[in-house]
Amino acid sequence: MFKKILIANRGEIAVRVVRACRELGIRSVVAYSEADRDSLAVRLADESVCVGPAPSSKSYLNIPSIVSAALITGCDAIHPGYGFLSENTYLCEICERIGITFIGPPRHAIEQMSDKAMARQAMKEAGVPIIPGTEEPVSNLERAARIARDIGYPVLLKAVAGGGGRGMRVVHTPEELASTFEVASSEADAAFKDGRLYIEKYLDRPRHVEVQIIADKYGKVLHLGERDCSVQRRHQKLIEESPAPNLSNRTREAIHKAAIKGAKHIRFHNVGTFEFLVDQQEKFYFIEVNTRIQVEHPVTEMVTGIDLVKWQIRLAAGEPLGFDQKDVEFRGHCIESRIVAEDPYKDFAPQAGVIDLYIPPGGPGIRVDSHLYCGYRVPTYYDSLLAKVLAWGDDRDEAIARMLRALDEFVITGVQTSIEFHREAIDRTDFRKGNVHTKFVEEMFSNKVPSER
Repeated sequence: MFKKILIANRGEIAVRVVRACRELGIRSVVAYSEADRDSLAVRLADESVCVGPAPSSKSYLNIPSIVSAALITGCDAIHPGYGFLSENTYLCEICERIGITFIGPPRHAIEQMSDKAMARQAMKEAGVPIIPGTEEPVSNLERAARIARDIGYPVLLKAVAGGGGRGMRVVHTPEELASTFEVASSEADAAFKDGRLYIEKYLDRPRHVEVQIIADKYGKVLHLGERDCSVQRRHQKLIEESPAPNLSNRTREAIHKAAIKGAKHIRFHNVGTFEFLVDQQEKFYFIEVNTRIQVEHPVTEMVTGIDLVKWQIRLAAGEPLGFDQKDVEFRGHCIESRIVAEDPYKDFAPQAGVIDLYIPPGGPGIRVDSHLYCGYRVPTYYDSLLAKVLAWGDDRDEAIARMLRALDEFVITGVQTSIEFHREAIDRTDFRKGNVHTKFVEEMFSNKVPSER
């Protein structure tokens, strides 16, 4: 087992990893930027080291600084959390060269799955359903027009190296294609230094369902159930739950098997998530693999009782999985609300400021993962996530009731947050019935007025 781990991240995930290290008897070192000097993760860690100024390009994304921080503090592993360098193959390579363990999947899996075209091809070879579309990147408009005509409009343009919705555009007609292709390519090039695109059939109002995978270095691959992440805006998830509502057992089992098949094909180990779109006829299609811990990992922890962050560390250290698929028990229902520093009623405009009052909810079935405290200054440089509220219940109705209670109890003042939005969304009839899809938020805001309370 590792003696000391450098946590190359910030916010609630850094706090989460510090706590996992403490329970495993491992010393933790938090790498922080100047803007995060007074963060909760820095206060809780055994050690901390500044890796640069506030901009992430000069701190959390600065590989020489991160590696140097690990070396000077005597760390034998680096936990990248999510975002930032969590899927960076160059950092993986540097770690291999200097004998520091990168806590995550193997470099070949990250490299293959970070290229969306390669990922599609790999899943096709594995026999996992993929959305009809191109097998190779499309480099010019003329070829794009031919492919779109063959697939049939509407089509989706997606960045080969993309993520988070950047470089992604829906095209409804041939007339839209020329301008949209250029915009998507330029956006992809600006975000990822790679302007290549691929084209796939656009699915109307699908559900976004993902399968949590856990695997050791010795060939054992298990699934820990699925999560529905359909409630999102601009491809950013806002509400997640497990098990996915209104999904037949037949489809549920098939999607689990598909994820395991895909993971085995790419020789995946550690923790990761296979993501799918499910259409209105319950046909499902692979979209991507997240080769890291997910923001929403606590949802799975709440319904399985399995600590994914601790297992990330154990698996990276070479431990075998100590249980089999038959040992995984799924209990109850869990819903997660991502509370962000944004104003949902002003197009989710980012907010910043000092937290005047922070009173997290509690009571039966409630968990809050957060890095907030009274007096904390929310910076402008990073992701707007403030807290994750999780509500577990014996069934979905109880989970919803507990979530609404928790949101009523939750107090954050000093910055505008999405608490009211989550309260409104979860109390809507369609959500209560499990009628969720990727256009849920867009349709919810079609007449932009918050509910009266």
